[in-house]
Amino acid sequence: MSISAHVIKQNFILASASPRRVELLNQIGIIPDQIIPADIDETPLENEKPASVATRLARLKAQKVFSEHKGNFVIASDTVVACGNRILGKASDAGEARQFLKLLSGRRHNVYTSVHLITPKGEISVRTVNTVVKFKNLDKNELDYYLGHNEWHGKAGGYAIQGLAARFIRGINGSYSNVVGLPLFETSQLLKGRGYPF
Repeated sequence: MSISAHVIKQNFILASASPRRVELLNQIGIIPDQIIPADIDETPLENEKPASVATRLARLKAQKVFSEHKGNFVIASDTVVACGNRILGKASDAGEARQFLKLLSGRRHNVYTSVHLITPKGEISVRTVNTVVKFKNLDKNELDYYLGHNEWHGKAGGYAIQGLAARFIRGINGSYSNVVGLPLFETSQLLKGRGYPF
């Protein structure tokens, strides 16, 4: 029997329900063996900074899934959109999405994504990435058109950079994939550094 026949396959588990993160991983040649969302309380703590929120929530997601599926690679991430220290979560309705977009109009804001990788041996690697996004000034007609397409639904900050909102973005400083939901360069470096074969 060959040596390779004794190797136990270690699954790659994505601790997220986001189809965008699946697509991003696929883009760099990774197809998760399992997708297991972590059900945690994502409420920010009092006075918690945006980057700290992303880091804490990604850690909790990774730890929860790994505790139930030890011996596998588990990767989790969390993305936070913030204007200053104000965190813009997923809009509850079109009215809140409009408020978010009016706040972002003509301004720079930050998108933080924290990625936590736990190896089959329980080793942990972390990267938290910040991208600065600059919006153009938005007028009422642009807001009405965008909100009428319901693309804001389920999106932090009320927009998706890979969708219709791309027409509002004057520029970014940093990782584009980070704004979509997973910084691919940093994620691939984490995996490579921990010996994931891809």
